[in-house]
Amino acid sequence: MADPSRDTLETFENPFPGRNFVIETICPEFTSLCPKTGHPDFGTLTITYIADKHCFELKSLKLYLQEYRNHGAFYERVTNLILDDLVAVTQPRWMKIEAAFTPRGGIRTTVTVEHGVRP
Repeated sequence: MADPSRDTLETFENPFPGRNFVIETICPEFTSLCPKTGHPDFGTLTITYIADKHCFELKSLKLYLQEYRNHGAFYERVTNLILDDLVAVTQPRWMKIEAAFTPRGGIRTTVTVEHGVRP
C-alpha cells in the first residue's frame, strides 16, 4: 500500500468566503500503525477550521485518512502530517487538529496541532 498522499484530498469553494465560520469534522475511526511494534493505533481526530477560499470534501478526507491504516508513524508525526496536508490543499485562515488516541498499556495520548491564529 502506498504512503498517504495529499493528492487524495479534494476541495470545493467556500460558499461564504467573506464570513468567518467554524467547521468541525470528527473522525472517530482513525487508524495507523505504531512504527516500533507494528500494532494498530486507534484514535479520534477532530479537525476544526475556519476556511478561506476552499473547504475539504468529506469523502476524499475519509479516503485520505484510510491511507494511514497501514502506515507506521508515531502519534506526533501522523497528526502533524495530516495538518500539513490539509493546510496545503485548503489554505485555511486557521486550523486545529486534535488526535485523541485510545489508551495502550494504560497510557492515553492526545496530540493537538494548530495552523495560523484563530480570528
